[in-house]
Amino acid sequence: MEFEKIKNALKKKEGERTKIRGWIYRKRKSGKIIFVVIRDSTGIIQVIIEKNKVTEKEFADAKKALIESSVEVEGIIHEDERAPGGREIHATAFNVVGFAEEFPITEYQSVEFLLDNRHLWLRSRKMTETMKLKAYMLRFIREWFDENDFWEVTPSVITMNAAEGGATVFSFDYFGQEAYLSQTAQMYLEALIFSLERVWSLTPSFRAEKSRTRRHLIEYWHLEAEEAWVRNEENMKLQEEMISYVCQNIAKKCKEQLEFVGRNPEDLMVIEPPFKRIKYRDAIKILQEKGFDIQWGDDFGAPHERALVEGEDKPIFITNFPVESKAFYMKIAPDGKTVECADMLAPEGYGEIIGGSEREEDIKSMIERLKKEGANIENYEWYFDLRRYGSVPHSGFGLGMERLLCWIAKLEHIRDATPFPRLLRRAYP
Repeated sequence: MEFEKIKNALKKKEGERTKIRGWIYRKRKSGKIIFVVIRDSTGIIQVIIEKNKVTEKEFADAKKALIESSVEVEGIIHEDERAPGGREIHATAFNVVGFAEEFPITEYQSVEFLLDNRHLWLRSRKMTETMKLKAYMLRFIREWFDENDFWEVTPSVITMNAAEGGATVFSFDYFGQEAYLSQTAQMYLEALIFSLERVWSLTPSFRAEKSRTRRHLIEYWHLEAEEAWVRNEENMKLQEEMISYVCQNIAKKCKEQLEFVGRNPEDLMVIEPPFKRIKYRDAIKILQEKGFDIQWGDDFGAPHERALVEGEDKPIFITNFPVESKAFYMKIAPDGKTVECADMLAPEGYGEIIGGSEREEDIKSMIERLKKEGANIENYEWYFDLRRYGSVPHSGFGLGMERLLCWIAKLEHIRDATPFPRLLRRAYP
């Protein structure tokens, strides 16, 4: 008999045989009966091991086996409403593949302890279901890009350009030259639109921000797209269509995972275009009316973003930020004071999940802005070449995968949106 996944065993009827393998999730003893709950990647099921139904060695091994021991079980399905999933297995064979030592993680551990033992905490059911949701997000994002004629590309994460400013960049010696870990793949994607027109990538990005907020990681997975012949408004339409596609599909196809992490799938079913657009100047007025001490030119923090989405059940766009507050590559609007950009804020106070803009084509303007930042202009000559040889209107956006997952899965902290979070002063394990 071949092994099957627990989710398939739970579909079997009374009296049918099954053979599963996994790890001991819970265990208790009662005289000559041992109750173990076994988990695999698909779920959990209770197994009843009776002394007179298995060999003497198998019963002794079952008695000895601790939580997280790996096992193989063969037995008969019995329906029982008290058991997880309404089914349990009465074992006819029980084989311990690997005996576990005393598992160090018990109930009510500190955050720091769980981070120190992240390699083991990943086995928790919430982390398992969260990682599944992340995988589904990636699947649906790829589907959307394929359906909208984008090409996936693979830009480098070693660069000579500090695209988002030198203050938050990781620099290192690259065979005698100063190089950086990428903050964004954007400029490389822009080079590719002149052949492929619509491109996207998923790469790690690195920000040396000394921040301890629940929304910041030092290393995160950065989904980015660039589109030729697209201006800022159409760029926003692409973003809202992509987010809606992901949310709708997760709501329909991942109900079990969503409910396990505490997200009502109906919350995501309402995510559909169009999303509200609010200009930065109007957002400032809204915040002032809500009692915030904020002026033109100030950046938005978490409390401001939370206030702006209050009462909203869908993401919103904040557009046309001041020139001084945004990167040199964002196109200056006709008013000369703002740029053609948009930040997408998730509802429920989860903050910015996408930043996008139309890209500047005026080389002189970009050079002036870079000089104000103290940048080495020579390192950007190749980027200016993109404007010198057949430039076209083009736009793009970047999405933090972990921030999107935080919102979709209702996570309290971004550290739980990635397997091994890189935080301020934490690179272990």
